[in-house]
This record gives sequence, structure tokens and C-alpha cells, in this order.
Amino acid sequence: MSGFNKVVASYDEALAGLADGMTVMVGGFGLCGIPEGLIQKVKEMGTKDLTCISNNAGIDGFALGMWLENRQIKTMISSYVGENALFEKLFISGEMEVILTPQGTLAEKIRAGGAGIPAFYTATGYGTEVAKGKDTREFDGRNYVLEPSLTSDYSLVKAWKGDTMGNLVYRMTARNFNPMMATAGRITVAEVEEIVEPGELDPNNIHTPGIFVQRLIKGSFEKRIEQRTVRSA
Repeated sequence: MSGFNKVVASYDEALAGLADGMTVMVGGFGLCGIPEGLIQKVKEMGTKDLTCISNNAGIDGFALGMWLENRQIKTMISSYVGENALFEKLFISGEMEVILTPQGTLAEKIRAGGAGIPAFYTATGYGTEVAKGKDTREFDGRNYVLEPSLTSDYSLVKAWKGDTMGNLVYRMTARNFNPMMATAGRITVAEVEEIVEPGELDPNNIHTPGIFVQRLIKGSFEKRIEQRTVRSA
């Protein structure tokens, strides 16, 4: 990796500098659009005491569920427990701190962090446990809660295509939390399905400009389906 070329040759290089106690954002929604190889590598590294910001924690034994099994996450900031029984167990037992955040608020906290906005007011959560200990204020007769923005030491995102300069394109619903997380990380590492040369991506269709991406790696993806429901014959 040199100059404007963001491509790295290995996961070791992609995650160089990641250390215990850091804050890590991980893109995806359930198992859709997750950086599978980067998640696997963090598991192998054994990095612990992490504050993990992600919509949810995958499933038992896969995706962020692997970090939970290794007890690598100290604090989880997410919007729901999802399909992970271990996540629920660690939450209820108090073994892991979980900060449940309304999904739209979580998305905006990340977007605001990437935009350099320290905090914002939202009506969501007023009068509930979500607002406990937070500043509240009335605007035009409606009550709002002050929510601090979120940033991270590392943001691990997954894209469909990326050029060597780090410009990214996401595909369909795999776009989810990835674009906003890409802007909010001090170091953003993108794992992509295909790497192309500069100029091959339509500039009108680039979702994340390369200025937000520090490292780019080509991965291979299992793309598991979280739940498959079919109609009986």
C-alpha cells in the first residue's frame, strides 16, 4: 500500500495496529453485508476488551458471534439482540455491557460522528430508559433527547466493488450501515468482492469516496442466509 493505492495484500496488514480496548464499528445488518474475512481475522488475533458498534451481533458461531464466543467484546452498542442466543445470555448475565439503541438513532449517531457533529436532539426514546441520564429539551412543544455521536478507532466495512484508490460501491441491501460507518472510523478497512482500476467505477454511482478509506482488501464471502423460510408443498 502506497500513495493513493489503498490495496493491502493480507489481513495482517489490513488490521495492523488493532489493539485491546479499542472501539470497532462493523458494518452489516444481520448477516447481510458483513466483512466476513476481517471478522474472522480479529477472532484469530484474539484482540479483547473491544467496544463493538454494530446493528446486531450476527448468529451463534458465525460473524460477530465468534467474537462473543471468544469473549472479545467488553461493550456492545447495537439496536437488537437478533438471532444470537449467546448475545442474549451475556447481556442478561451482565458479563458483557450492552447499550441498546433505537436503530434509527444508532444510524444517525454514526452518521453524525462521520460528519463531525458531536451530538444531536431526537424525539426517539424520550420518556423511556433510552433517555435516562441524558439531557432533554423542548422544541416547539415537543420533547427531545440529546444523543452523542459515535466514532471508532477502526471501521470494518464490506462493499461490492472498490477501486485501488478506495472508492466503494455497495450492492442492494448490503449497503445498510456500511457507508456511514466508513466515514466514522479513524482507520476504515474495506473488504470487497472485486477490486478494479481507477476510472472503472461510474463516479455518479460511488457510495463511499476513497478519502474515507485507508485500507482495501479483496475477500471471499460465504454469504450465509440468517433465516430461510419456504412455503410447504
